[in-house]
Amino acid sequence: MISLVDRPVYLFNGDVLCERSEKVGKTEVESLMSKAGLAPDANALPTVPGTGTMAYGIIDSHDTSDGKGGLRLCFDKLTSHDITYVGVVQTAIACGLTEFPVPYVLTNCHNSLCAVGGTINEDDHVFGLSACRKFGGEYVPAHVAVIHQYMREMMAESGAMILGTDSHTRYGALGTLAVGEGGPELVKQLLGRTYDMARPGVVCIYLKGAPSPGVGPQDVALAIIGTVFENGFVKNKAMEFVGPGVGSLSVDFRLGIDVMTTETACWSSIWRTDEAIKEFYGVHGRPEAYKRIDPDDVALYDGAVVVDLDKVEPMIALPYHPSNAVTIREFVENPVDMIEAVETETAKVMENSSLRLGLMDKVVDGRFTVDQGIIAGCSGGTFENVVAASQILDGADTGAGKFSLSVYPASQPVNMELVSNGSIGKLMAAGAIVKTAFCGPCFGAGDTPCHRGFSIRHTTRNFPNREGSKPGDGQISAVALMDSRSIAATAANGGILTPGTEFADRLEPVPYRFDGEVYGKRVYRGVGRPHPEEELVYGPNIKPWPEISPLPEDQLLLMAAVIDDPVTTTDELIPSGETSSLRSNPMKLAEFTLSRKEPRFVGRAKVAQALEDCRKKSVADGTPLPDDLAEILSLVGEHVDVGRIGLGSAVFAVKPGDGSAREQAASSQKMLGGQANVAVEYATKRYRSNLINWGMIPYVVEHEEQGKFRAEDWLYVPGIRKAVQEGSTEIQAYVLRDHERVPVALKLTDLEKEDRDIILSGCLMNYYRDCSDR
Repeated sequence: MISLVDRPVYLFNGDVLCERSEKVGKTEVESLMSKAGLAPDANALPTVPGTGTMAYGIIDSHDTSDGKGGLRLCFDKLTSHDITYVGVVQTAIACGLTEFPVPYVLTNCHNSLCAVGGTINEDDHVFGLSACRKFGGEYVPAHVAVIHQYMREMMAESGAMILGTDSHTRYGALGTLAVGEGGPELVKQLLGRTYDMARPGVVCIYLKGAPSPGVGPQDVALAIIGTVFENGFVKNKAMEFVGPGVGSLSVDFRLGIDVMTTETACWSSIWRTDEAIKEFYGVHGRPEAYKRIDPDDVALYDGAVVVDLDKVEPMIALPYHPSNAVTIREFVENPVDMIEAVETETAKVMENSSLRLGLMDKVVDGRFTVDQGIIAGCSGGTFENVVAASQILDGADTGAGKFSLSVYPASQPVNMELVSNGSIGKLMAAGAIVKTAFCGPCFGAGDTPCHRGFSIRHTTRNFPNREGSKPGDGQISAVALMDSRSIAATAANGGILTPGTEFADRLEPVPYRFDGEVYGKRVYRGVGRPHPEEELVYGPNIKPWPEISPLPEDQLLLMAAVIDDPVTTTDELIPSGETSSLRSNPMKLAEFTLSRKEPRFVGRAKVAQALEDCRKKSVADGTPLPDDLAEILSLVGEHVDVGRIGLGSAVFAVKPGDGSAREQAASSQKMLGGQANVAVEYATKRYRSNLINWGMIPYVVEHEEQGKFRAEDWLYVPGIRKAVQEGSTEIQAYVLRDHERVPVALKLTDLEKEDRDIILSGCLMNYYRDCSDR
């Protein structure tokens, strides 16, 4: 089904793969070049991976570095949704924003229910509209479109680059190199600064063959994710989709695979474009946005993922990660071992051995049953996915039992066409509930299952508790990811897990007609037309960022959380779901930091924060140190300069930051006095960037040193400010416990000068203010 080539490979004429290794002789290479219609000259081949790739072609056209050092990228367009845009705009204003310099789209698809928290969600929306009017942006009201569907339909362009504050910012199938990052990276673009990084590796995703009827884009995506996530094969690299199999896929099918590339931990994705993409842009009234994108006649990649589409089967990603993927056939044939593995993982990730999903109870007469099906969002709610579900459910009956099915079309234009061609009627007649464009089921703000419920979803993630349950309150439920075709097949079978291939004979292509009239009537389009005289509209919950101190000369950090899990998601660092209502109030949101993973974190962090307040007061007015602070400082040594040292908190995690791009995973720690994370490695670039932009040092330690960290110990880092200033790559620190000093080497890796300057200033806002004061 899928194989990996873990060495450089050539792609000849966009069609023929050739490994670059000692095992492949010159004669064989030249034979493959001839097969691809190229002049056979192995001596003329490039030797630098990335050469001739689509990714590098687009990157180089957006790079302002003149080839000196790392990349300095300027994006063409920006986008945020209503969990992130208030923080972005507030930060940019604090840094001197006067108008949006490039098209910036604010959508309202995460906090759009406005069902909890009183007026605060709609207050955010009003703020967003006022920001688009004042600074010149584009505003998409609630229920009109989910962020990525709107960007596909109205903003993507072949050869362009788009930056979004959502991790699933992926429009590669349309020829757009799109990146999901935390808010501060987008703030830099709003202020005319650049997105800085080293050149990424590029991995060839070579597609061949064609999917079997009943196999959908989620199946292909989960098969790829299951193959490459754990081994980090494409981590922080660009995935480049090529090969003859691309042409066998419809545009919606490509989009469905593409949006899931985020779950591989890659940096971005790009696909070759063709007549199908040209038709997509034409249907959406933007033919000028199309451009043919292909690799050069010879392209060199860091490696390859070879996907035989013919062999992909319907897949299910079991809890608690999209990479936990197996075929539905394997699961149905032998559920017992897999169920026990999920139950074991449940006890581990919930850190409560008494909580069990009770999945064996769902095996009835040898068949596995589920409680709920959801088809929604940027991955599931596209036109073809919903049409396929309606065809499978045409004349069927989802039943009056425990099983329920909800369908969320991804935009109003998609919904209108589904109504027009009868698909919505078929779904409703079968018992499905059809709702508006909304991302909530993907992150726990809608359709939370019952206690011990098992939901199958064509959405993007199935992390622990992401669906909205609260294990701290004794609640537990779980999500498995599947394609809409298999979800509909399961619904047609009354909730018995069923692959979509069993209903393949019902599936047939249906043409799509786009009517953008609803956008013309509801979307505020103010790009390039700012109204600086207008005022921003602030609701009572929208609070500014508090004053943040610069990096001290020495750090004394309370280890407020020590997490030994192999991977820690951003959902565990700051819960999604109901807490999204507080995203415009940084101090209130901070109360939920690590609440589901380490409930003691907030209390511990506040202890360190209170001690730091006492230290500052003592330095300012000469008052004696409180006894508890003096006792802690005595751990450092007899002669402590209280004017040099800064107290705060830190988190240790083996591999933190998988998942969402939202900056609150870092900023919430900062609001409680967080000064650092310590990790063996960081799961994603975007989380590490969030830490840096919030002035938190992303320390790295060797794997064998992780056992030195225990919760409630103190980490003393003498001379840290000098080390950051001087560009040191390692600093000697000490874990302090019971008057014992345990030495530990902290690495300061891959920090560019601007990264260090931001850390020295305390955060990005301070850095820009400091720059303007010079």
